[in-house]
Amino acid sequence: MKLTISPRTPNPRRVTMFIAEKGITGIEEVALDLMAGQHRDPAFLAKNPLGRVPVLELADGRVLTETRAICTYLEGLQPQPNLMGEGFEERAFIEMADRRVELHLFSAAANWVRHGHPALVALENPQFPDFAAAQAGKLRETAQWLDQVLASQPYIAGERFTIADITAFCALEFARGLMKYRPGAEGLQNLQAYRDRIAERPSAQAK
Repeated sequence: MKLTISPRTPNPRRVTMFIAEKGITGIEEVALDLMAGQHRDPAFLAKNPLGRVPVLELADGRVLTETRAICTYLEGLQPQPNLMGEGFEERAFIEMADRRVELHLFSAAANWVRHGHPALVALENPQFPDFAAAQAGKLRETAQWLDQVLASQPYIAGERFTIADITAFCALEFARGLMKYRPGAEGLQNLQAYRDRIAERPSAQAK
């Protein structure tokens, strides 16, 4: 299999972190330079007409895109350690947690960065600073809620590490890297401690 990513971008990082947690080996990584426009190259667009990463090419030539779909495939390929739920009930609650984080934290972080950081004008043109500011506010609202959740449980979906934690961590890191967002600086000590704890996992070193 071959995985096309772009270094330091959050969705590919979600997949590489998932792979690292699984201990899956043998997947070839190909890095695209988004700032140079390599995601618009005709050869890449033939694999994903939307021009987005990550992209997983299977051994039989089929192509999977979208982070969650790729992780679902990898979970089926190597079920343990389980990251998406054992049985339909746990799967449903983990998916709920993951979707909440993806829609309300991850998306807000991505929009804040893409519309608020001048270096990303090549990817998001035109940028809308007012939208960036609004998304920063949405991120902070979700972060406050997560801080309360993490006051009573160690992980986003409950008592164990799951895909929801990968999504949350990558969102926090994206905002941290380019927008200098630190939950602890805004009084969210539970969320900051959570971020710091996840950062110690070997999989968090995957970019």
